[in-house]
Amino acid sequence: MNREQKWDRLKALLFEIKSAVLAYSGGVDSSLLLKAASEVLGNRLIAVTAVSDIYPLHELKAAQAFAASLNVQHRILYTHELSSEDFVKNSPDRCYFCKKELFGKLVQIAHEEGILCVLDGSNVDDFKDYRPGSWAAAEFGVRSPLQETGFTKADIRECARAHNLVMWDKPPLACLSSRIPYGTRITREIVFVIQSAEKILHQLGFQQVRVRHYPDMARIEIQQEEFERILDPECREKIITGFKQLGYRYISLDLEGYRTGSMNEGLQIPDTRCRIPDTGCKIET
Repeated sequence: MNREQKWDRLKALLFEIKSAVLAYSGGVDSSLLLKAASEVLGNRLIAVTAVSDIYPLHELKAAQAFAASLNVQHRILYTHELSSEDFVKNSPDRCYFCKKELFGKLVQIAHEEGILCVLDGSNVDDFKDYRPGSWAAAEFGVRSPLQETGFTKADIRECARAHNLVMWDKPPLACLSSRIPYGTRITREIVFVIQSAEKILHQLGFQQVRVRHYPDMARIEIQQEEFERILDPECREKIITGFKQLGYRYISLDLEGYRTGSMNEGLQIPDTRCRIPDTGCKIET
């Protein structure tokens, strides 16, 4: 199935769904889904962006602008993951507790507005990683139309580019807690340090970055083709100075480069990854 066939299939699925609350992060996946849903559902669509201490705030403005450009109802939802002991203790199932809070609130909005479905932007490639957030999606009957219609990440980028979406090549988003090793408690202070360290790299022109946080060490992940630039003496010195001011004693470059889910490497966990719900929307109005 080619890209346009998938696009048509996606819109047909959304037509069957009839109305939806969409979890909208501002990333390319949920933005493409929002674009399709806006064309099909019109005023029967509400986009909701969750904002919290673990969400990079600079992403919010762009999300608001894109939703406004589509004339979509857009709400900001404040969530409080750092108030949850289940979340801050940072077990491998951390993402489940985050998504449980989010989807529970989205289902509540759907009930109040008489809307039939809650949607998220998961895609087929999410099957390749450990995603406990998918358990929460299954519990609340959240649907993932991009997964259901066979969209890979490459399909999404290609389709977003074809539809002139400005974020088509935007680096993948992930909550800031994903930079912290499992078992290390998540605190506002650690999140602030991570966000500040990644800002240093962004200001130096690196687009796809992760700063994996350890007690006194930062492990930097960037694209392999940018290794030469980061090791330039002037650039390297700026990183060392900035990171040490944030409290890091050691600053390392991961020679494998950027990759999603590197904190999951070595986990011995059963194959309970993302799956498409067996049934349709479970919200009763």
